[in-house]
Amino acid sequence: MRLVIATGNAGKLKELRELLPPPAFEVLPQSQFTSVSVEETGLTFVENAILKARHAAEASGLPAIADDSGLEVDALEGAPGIYSARYAGEGASDEDNLRKLLAALEGKSPAERTARYQCALVYLRSPRDPSPLICQASWEGRITSNRRGTGGFGYDPIFELADRPLTVAELPAAEKNQLSHRGQALRGLITQVRGIYPIAS
Repeated sequence: MRLVIATGNAGKLKELRELLPPPAFEVLPQSQFTSVSVEETGLTFVENAILKARHAAEASGLPAIADDSGLEVDALEGAPGIYSARYAGEGASDEDNLRKLLAALEGKSPAERTARYQCALVYLRSPRDPSPLICQASWEGRITSNRRGTGGFGYDPIFELADRPLTVAELPAAEKNQLSHRGQALRGLITQVRGIYPIAS
């Protein structure tokens, strides 16, 4: 099954390709069809994922999967949320975002640093598909005071698992894919797709 992945994030593309292996799936990046990104004007992860999936399906003529995900920190009333990738401003780097988040939580105790990754994944057969398939998942943890680990991307070096003292950046990639919000959501989404549409198993 040929799919376009609606993301310009190299880390997300790598993870999704690992979770959608050949020969069942041929995963193509949105950049192969367009260099234009859709404006994320939604107010929720689901709304933004639908916008991105429609844009990628329109540009490619293929079924599209889009992800919108981010980090919710309880002490910050759910921020950075849907603005996770641009928390420190448009064009912000991962390092810029990390620094802003650590500064916002300065002085907070470990008990006040609870957080979760959220992911909404959407599958559209075409840009006019009126019935998108949607799957959401979350991954509980807490924000550390210091960066640890060299793997992953985004907030992974400061997101510590709820059940053990490891950050996501300290996990092997295969284990991250098994546990993560994105891995959970994608497995659920593919189960839905296979149950409705005839695709390779």
